[in-house]
Amino acid sequence: MAVVAGVDSSTQSCTVELRDAHSGALLGTGRAPHPRTTPPVSEQDAESWWDALRSAFGMALRESGVAGAEVVAISVAAQCHGLVMLDELGHPLRPVKLWNDTTSAPESDRLIAELGVPGWTRAVGSVPLAAFTITKLAWVAAHEPALLHRLSRVMVPHDYLTWRLSGRHVTDRSDASGTGFYASHESRWRTDLLERFVSSDVDWDSTLPTVLGPDEAAGLITAEAAADLGLSRHVLIGPGAGDQHAGAAGLGMLDGEVAYSLGTSGVVLTPTPDPVFDESGDVNGVSNVTGGYLPLVCTLNATKVTDTVARLLGVQLDELAALALAAPDRESRPVLSAYFDGERSPNRPGGVGILGGLSNETTREELAAAAFEGVLFGLVRGHEQIRAAGAGADGAVLVMGGGSRSPAYRQLLADILGTEVVIRDAPEATARGAAIQAAAVL
Repeated sequence: MAVVAGVDSSTQSCTVELRDAHSGALLGTGRAPHPRTTPPVSEQDAESWWDALRSAFGMALRESGVAGAEVVAISVAAQCHGLVMLDELGHPLRPVKLWNDTTSAPESDRLIAELGVPGWTRAVGSVPLAAFTITKLAWVAAHEPALLHRLSRVMVPHDYLTWRLSGRHVTDRSDASGTGFYASHESRWRTDLLERFVSSDVDWDSTLPTVLGPDEAAGLITAEAAADLGLSRHVLIGPGAGDQHAGAAGLGMLDGEVAYSLGTSGVVLTPTPDPVFDESGDVNGVSNVTGGYLPLVCTLNATKVTDTVARLLGVQLDELAALALAAPDRESRPVLSAYFDGERSPNRPGGVGILGGLSNETTREELAAAAFEGVLFGLVRGHEQIRAAGAGADGAVLVMGGGSRSPAYRQLLADILGTEVVIRDAPEATARGAAIQAAAVL
């Protein structure tokens, strides 16, 4: 049997799905945790991702009963934006600043002030908030400038794992378009932006990865990686993708359909064949994994908010959902501004959560409902902004991510939108999307 592997290397864990390369049937899954992080400083060691991938892959092989020699292709989807810096020997120069590390907010403010929101939107399709790779490079230039003299390769997380698998320094359009220095509508790196806003002393052309097409292989697995994972030397490695982008592919989304992704972050997105340029700066005009575009709005605060409120109320998550669904439908219910880790959309890196509308009649049920609604209201706002920017975003509404398993998230989203919310049979949509890419490359 020919087997493909889809990898989802998220902020919290690594998931590996093994699927029949021809039928797509799921054969086995493995999962391993990543180190926990807490913004504003959110960093992980890149090597920990490889350790988790190796562990999760072994679990998937054991669960499925698949022999390593049957695996013929692998693609990696991973958390976006993080800054991986390697020296000439391939060693990380520092821990990876992740997407939800907000310490580069001052650099973000400077970059936006100098080029302007419309200028950034026209240049790369998005405004470089603190999540973006370019702001993290600017932070390094300001705080650890000596590292730039030793810099040999710049990567985002999925690039690093693809490099460990294939030995090639490559990326794809979806993740490149979230760096702040790749213009996907022009298919080129904007090294002029790196020279202007980070350093003019670095040969940026030599540090950046080759951007592969949607079904273009990075190459065959290296001997070292094959030995680590218990695989043969005949495994093809795909170009990889950003996690949300692969998730859209895993759901089989059509142009105009809208997905609400509920994980560590919250994301609302829609596939479209044409680029979107939102001069308000709220919509990220990024690419998808199949050659088109995927305008999206991302919030920093999603399921961690309901995790925290469940802890504060002393209940499990299923109990919190039951409480929320039992909340009375009255106008004076409390409202939560859920900026627990600061916020990305809107751009409030120093923000905090605020609970308003409390009275002596407030119930636990209403507090629970406010937690779910606080997450969802931010994403509904993003949905409206995507539509206002010119994307269709009027098709079926889907939910994905860990939060989609909660009946409270699903029902309250349907109530807010006044429409049916669809769940597709893809509980691990990102890993599934990566497996689809692996099959396309094969």
